[in-house]
Amino acid sequence: MKKRNATSTEMASRFRKKPVVIEAVKWDNSMEVYHFLYNWTPKPVVSAFHPDESLMIETLEGWLKASRGDWIIKGVKGELYACKPDIFEQTYEPA
Repeated sequence: MKKRNATSTEMASRFRKKPVVIEAVKWDNSMEVYHFLYNWTPKPVVSAFHPDESLMIETLEGWLKASRGDWIIKGVKGELYACKPDIFEQTYEPA
């Protein structure tokens, strides 16, 4: 008897993201935001300014480059990560 291949709709279940309130700040290449980010977590997780106006932040997955205009988000466990502006606008709204 030949086995039938399962389709993606038979294998995958659907899930909705739980509503979570996050904290975020928009990276604008200013010293004010840099100092805020530097002191936002118990240990410093941001690097110095770069010529292209980017910022390196330490995330759970390693160092990540945040470009000017990206949102820096503090997750539910205090971790930081960057989010592109278009994704941020689609995903989050003011709380």
